[in-house]
Amino acid sequence: MNRTLIGGAAVLVAALGGAAWWGLYASAGSQVEYRSAAISRGNLQATVAASGAVSPVAQVSVGTQVSGQIREVLVDFNSEVRAGQLIAQIDPETFEYRVRSAQADVDAARAAVLTAQANVVAVQTQVSRAQVDLNEAQRDFERKQSLVEKQFITQSEADKARALVNTSTEAMKAVQAQVGVAQAQVKTAQANVAQREAALAQARIDLARTRITSPVNGIVIKRTIERGQTVASSLQSPELFVIAQNLSDMQVEAAIDESDVGRLQPGQKASFNVDAFPGQTFEGEIRQVRKAATNVANVVTYVAIVRFANVQGKLLPGMTANVRVVTEQRENVLKVPNAALRLRIEGVEPAAPAEARGASRGRVYVLGADGKPQAFAVRSGVSDGSNTELILPPDSPAATALREGVEVLVGTKPQGAASAPRSNGPRPPF
Repeated sequence: MNRTLIGGAAVLVAALGGAAWWGLYASAGSQVEYRSAAISRGNLQATVAASGAVSPVAQVSVGTQVSGQIREVLVDFNSEVRAGQLIAQIDPETFEYRVRSAQADVDAARAAVLTAQANVVAVQTQVSRAQVDLNEAQRDFERKQSLVEKQFITQSEADKARALVNTSTEAMKAVQAQVGVAQAQVKTAQANVAQREAALAQARIDLARTRITSPVNGIVIKRTIERGQTVASSLQSPELFVIAQNLSDMQVEAAIDESDVGRLQPGQKASFNVDAFPGQTFEGEIRQVRKAATNVANVVTYVAIVRFANVQGKLLPGMTANVRVVTEQRENVLKVPNAALRLRIEGVEPAAPAEARGASRGRVYVLGADGKPQAFAVRSGVSDGSNTELILPPDSPAATALREGVEVLVGTKPQGAASAPRSNGPRPPF
């Protein structure tokens, strides 16, 4: 009987000990542990990142306004050219024949003018003759009328003379009309000459256009034709060459996301790098933010022009540039990791919200003397993507509690990382 009581008491003591151990283990396991980082002081830069292509500031696409076979190509890639320099030649034979044909048409039209002018002179001679006949008929009528009054001749003779006057008058009018027709023919012939001369001028222009010349001083960066190739000019002039006017003054056309375009202004400094020169940074400046939007797959971007001096000629057109534009700078400011501003602990609120004049509201947490998190209302300023400027109102509790070197909470540790309390007592019976 005594052995039974002793055994039962031992089992009870072991059960109570195990329960106490598990309670202590569970309490320790459920306790939240936080990760922290120190508030630091330093400089901050807010930047916008984008990518774009390097291109000359001024480049000209050289085409042709006439069709034909390329007879000569006088320049190649990287050739330096001067304005007016012959760089290619289209076979001019067809256009030379067109000029000759147009010249023959002009000569024929000019001959027609001379013919028409001679016709005018001939008709004017007829006018003079008709005028003489009219004057003679008028004098004869007047003479016979006076003889009728003296009864030397009959009235019928006077009437015949009057009829001759009327006939001569009508003949005069007809000849004068012929003069007008002849003069109109002269004007028509002269207009025909002008028309033929315009066709001749056009033919000469087309002949001149068989000589492809450089419109500017620069360097050939693209050539799309070969000797013997046939080019056809229709509604759009074919591109034969691309000439960069100046490769020492270049630009990057960077695609800026619509969420960042409001932070860009002309005059802001920019830096960029290219894959061809890893580790090397090139400096430039925002010259223009174009207002025309580009929508690709529902992503809206705007083009920002970054001008830079390509003094050594290292950068070439078409290179991909990764651009970084500094939009704001702060020197010697308090800064906290962005994770500290993103952290939210349920049930822990700051005593009073921070005034947000020109800055965003936020909160940070620190561990109090009792080991529990405390919240402080702050204002956040410029961010570089990793750290954010910490703005503390002078009379706020945060101004006293948050200083350089103070540890702020940035997250929680995984629950498995919490270590169980150590005990020298017996392990619970499993």
